[in-house]
Amino acid sequence: MGKDKLRRFAEMATFSNVFEPVLEEVFNKDYKLKGKWSSEFGNKNPIVLELACGKGEFTVAGAERDSESNFIGIDIKGNRMHRGAKHCLENNIGNARFLRTQIDFITSLFDKDEVDDIWIIFPDPQPQKNRARKRLTGTMFTDRYKRVLKPGGYVHLKTDNAGFYAFTLEQIEKHGFKVEV
Repeated sequence: MGKDKLRRFAEMATFSNVFEPVLEEVFNKDYKLKGKWSSEFGNKNPIVLELACGKGEFTVAGAERDSESNFIGIDIKGNRMHRGAKHCLENNIGNARFLRTQIDFITSLFDKDEVDDIWIIFPDPQPQKNRARKRLTGTMFTDRYKRVLKPGGYVHLKTDNAGFYAFTLEQIEKHGFKVEV
């Protein structure tokens, strides 16, 4: 691991807008902010998640554009996330947070009906057949999204991968989801 990456990890650990729950805080138990994200933001504005946020471009842009919503970027790769989190701190963007954790734990992090919208933007398509269960539009994940999304909430998807798109359409049909374009 490079020195710059280690420096970013250390710096990010001091950021007030970044949460890095350890496995013991989310594995088969509720994270301390589950059901309390409105209190963390200090308002009851809608909560929008960006899954696999990378550098957090959508989270940052959304927070800058829409001060009436709260944005949370989630990714396991903290090295990337550092950029968006730091930008928000340096520019006093108070309606953005970042969670460095696995998306698998979404139901440990968010309560029933706590999330208004979920965005999945150009995720890793996990093209290998043995990695299908890791696809963010697969059954395991969509079942979890349904548990945290408010009634009428949406899962928005952007992809440029034909295989992932085809897989997602199969999942939509299999589960009877509604598609809006």
